[in-house]
Amino acid sequence: MGQQQLLLVILVTIIVGIATVVALNTFSSAAEAAMIDAVRLDLLSAGGAAQGYYMRPVMLGGGGRTYANVDFRRFAFPGRIVEGSDNLESENENATYVISGQSQNEFLITGTISGSLVSLSARVCPNGLKMGKPGIGVPPAPDACN
Repeated sequence: MGQQQLLLVILVTIIVGIATVVALNTFSSAAEAAMIDAVRLDLLSAGGAAQGYYMRPVMLGGGGRTYANVDFRRFAFPGRIVEGSDNLESENENATYVISGQSQNEFLITGTISGSLVSLSARVCPNGLKMGKPGIGVPPAPDACN
């Protein structure tokens, strides 16, 4: 009878260990998906604010239908501008965001998740926003504006 109880204890210990590992993996992937969603929401928010900047006349503090001089000080973005970045880099609790590729009609915002190598990009156009897919390191850039 003692051997059966010992085998039962060992079996229960193994099952509990496997269940713990599965739970940790599930939690980790859910946390990463939540961070990607938060960065996506920040990019959408920044894109909407930048489109408002684009449409607003220069006399009212806008871009006058151009993104040529866009930076994080030109539109409302929930984050802290990184010193020495020419106002092109901002960070918040979700990620670090960088503006690049400014032209008259578009620019790119890339968000790199804090404590991770996962990044996500969005191309801001005058009439919309094109979201890219998450990637490790340099994410795939969304298509150019029409």
